[in-house]
Amino acid sequence: MPYLVQEDLYAKIYQEIIEEIVRDNATIVPKAISSAIAETKSYLSRFDLLKLFGNDTIDAEVQDDYLKDIVSDIACWNIIKLANPNINIQMFRTAYEDTIAFLTKVMKGQASPDGWIYK
Repeated sequence: MPYLVQEDLYAKIYQEIIEEIVRDNATIVPKAISSAIAETKSYLSRFDLLKLFGNDTIDAEVQDDYLKDIVSDIACWNIIKLANPNINIQMFRTAYEDTIAFLTKVMKGQASPDGWIYK
C-alpha cells in the first residue's frame, strides 16, 4: 500500500483545487508525493526508513500521523507552487518552512519523535 495517496492531500487542499492545478496531468500528484517522501527521508537517515515509510512491497510498520502530516505538507507545497488559484501560498510556504525546521532538528538529534524507529 502506498505511504501517501492523492486522497490524503484533500484534508489540506480541496480535490477540485488540486484538479485545477494539475489540469488532467495524472503524473503531477504522484511525483509531488514521491518527491515529498524522498525529501523527508533525506532528513531521517538515522531512523529505520523501511519501518517508517515501507516500500512498494512492504507496508510501513509505524503509523505516525504527524510524519504523514509532514510529508503531506511538503507534497502540497510541491503541487501549489505550480499555480495559486484560491490558495494562500504564504500559509503553505510557512508550513513547509516549519516542517523543514522540524526535520532539521530531528536530523541533528535535537528532537526525537515518539515512535520513530532507529536503524
